[in-house]
Amino acid sequence: MKRRVAIVGSGWVGSSVAQSTLHSGAADELLLNDLRVELAEGEAMDLAHGASFYPTATVRTASIEEMTDADAIVISAGRGGRPGESRLELLRDNAAIVREIGRRLVGCRGVIVMVTNPVDVLTRVMAEASGLPPARVVGTGTMLDTARLRHVLGRALRLDPHSIHAQVVGEHGDSEVVLWSGAQVGGVPLRGWPEWTGEKERLLAEEVRTAASEIIRRKGATNHAIGLVTAELLRCMLRGERRVLTISRLQEGALGLRGVALSLPTIVSVEGAVHVLEPEMSRDERERLEQSADVLRQAFKKLDPA
Repeated sequence: MKRRVAIVGSGWVGSSVAQSTLHSGAADELLLNDLRVELAEGEAMDLAHGASFYPTATVRTASIEEMTDADAIVISAGRGGRPGESRLELLRDNAAIVREIGRRLVGCRGVIVMVTNPVDVLTRVMAEASGLPPARVVGTGTMLDTARLRHVLGRALRLDPHSIHAQVVGEHGDSEVVLWSGAQVGGVPLRGWPEWTGEKERLLAEEVRTAASEIIRRKGATNHAIGLVTAELLRCMLRGERRVLTISRLQEGALGLRGVALSLPTIVSVEGAVHVLEPEMSRDERERLEQSADVLRQAFKKLDPA
């Protein structure tokens, strides 16, 4: 059976998601859509011309209604962040776009993957607009923050990031929480690593938290890393790998959290975000996670009624 992936939004992020998805082999058929029809057509043509260099797949444009039959529908539509702007400041503009798309996807058979920022609040918006169960509306969440954390730790420790096990949870944004208490390298607690200090934790956490704004200040958008993140999520999900990833979904009781979408380690499979795990964390980390949840709840309350 062909694996069909659809992407709504063909701008910087959508095109990077498309390219990374094709190279990953996650899709046998890739459908593109954008409000700017010719942009989506041009991206489809351009990507199709590179078919000799990625696993066999077809690329074409499609309407949102046609995408309801896809196995996964990636939402990257909306405007990007501006220099100096927080992800939550994007909310009002992008929530209206996401809510309209969600209404058009009512009854879709696949999993919706939210990429548009602020991804956590918009994951909740999409879940409510589409009427899908929480497990079938998945935000990329802190997958990217976790990747950034492992990158900066790898640089600091002079190790390959694949050898580092550390996670970021909560909001994909300013209130995110690094779980330093559980971070390990080869089974060795990071806090037992030679010359490791709390000051290093503070500096590296700040670098991870501000990474997006630093990139936006220099080039106007972040797109390559989130494209790779989304393709990896799609590959793990559509292959039914049951991988544990730090994705965002509407929480239904894990760690006592309800009615808010944020990231926790979650088992991902073909059915979506099927089981949320409850990682051990220090009292301070637990309190900061609650604060992150409150930030996201308050942001959602500021939205206009649907």
